Amino acid sequence: QVQLVESGGGLVQAGGSLRLSCVASGRTFSIYAMGWFRQAPGKEREFVAAINWSGGMTYYADSVKGRFTISRDYARNTVYLQMNSLKPEDTAAYLCAAGGAVAVTTPRRESGYPYWGQGTQVTVSS
Repeated sequence: QVQLVESGGGLVQAGGSLRLSCVASGRTFSIYAMGWFRQAPGKEREFVAAINWSGGMTYYADSVKGRFTISRDYARNTVYLQMNSLKPEDTAAYLCAAGGAVAVTTPRRESGYPYWGQGTQVTVSS
């Protein structure tokens, strides 16, 4: 099993920045990729960004490309999501996810990630 704990959410004005963190523990040797997804009230969960754990290849949703940056600290088993130029439509619960080989081949699909954190709320005011 892998446990994931997110932090860094909060309330920010439009145009501001936040950095989310997700620390993995447990069987971290089984992690091949990690991702961030978000879910706003009344909406489906959507892909935000993902990163390959070893090679560092990154993937982004079109809606956040150029504004968000995903990175990882291999030694600390931590993945980060730096969010700049935040917009009110970025308001959502942000969830960290971890997966194995399937997540590497299909990084944008929820089904590739068997491990999920509880989420951290991001609220962007206009």
